[in-house]
Amino acid sequence: MTQHALNGRREDEVLWFQRRDTLKAAAAWVAMGGLPAAMAQQRSNVVEFVGDVLVNGQRLLPQQIVQTGDEILTGVASRVVFLIGNASFHVRQNSRLRVERGNTLNTASLLRLFNGAFISAFGRGVSRSIVTPTLTAGIRGTGVYAEVMPNQGGRSYFCNCYGTVDMESGGNRALSESSYHQSFWGEAEERNGRFLTPAPALNHTDEELEFLARLIGQRTAWQIAGRTGVKDGRGYMEQQPASMHPAMPR
Repeated sequence: MTQHALNGRREDEVLWFQRRDTLKAAAAWVAMGGLPAAMAQQRSNVVEFVGDVLVNGQRLLPQQIVQTGDEILTGVASRVVFLIGNASFHVRQNSRLRVERGNTLNTASLLRLFNGAFISAFGRGVSRSIVTPTLTAGIRGTGVYAEVMPNQGGRSYFCNCYGTVDMESGGNRALSESSYHQSFWGEAEERNGRFLTPAPALNHTDEELEFLARLIGQRTAWQIAGRTGVKDGRGYMEQQPASMHPAMPR
């Protein structure tokens, strides 16, 4: 198990992928042909859900399809794993996420996180955006973790786990090119004159991303490289000075 640090989250929340039922559900999903087969057979694109999960205000039912345009709400001790297009999502407990429609029914153009957290792996393709109350991230093919942090004064947390992301908060912009967890705060109020600031790697694990990437037939950057890096939030396989983080003033 790779190193991970927690802030306002419990250990079991980031180890969800180790549950026997989750592993069985994922294996069955892959064995049945994944999302293309599910779409062809008009089966659900939900791999697993636990507890109270609402879609557009109604309780999620077995075999129900989650699609673009939907809003997902999870309750206490609840979560859901689903796929849309070439992207996979795990929405943590006490979260509210809206998946807005792109050019087609199966293309998510924008993910709006109002509260809580989600982790996702995205295949390459059309540009997408993730919006929280305090930051915007323009993503391409990548793996990401996003969380709204009420215990941190309403700031938002975003990690570009691997890939390329255009970051913006309060007029501050940065291009994030990460091979191993480059993390940002979207500040609710200026800190040292900036709204987009460096953050440590928090509240998510390598194995979560690997699990989600496998659902869409992909591998993470560190799986492709055959090694992991320094998980300090700076985004590099090798140790780098703090000034190398793209949110640092230039």
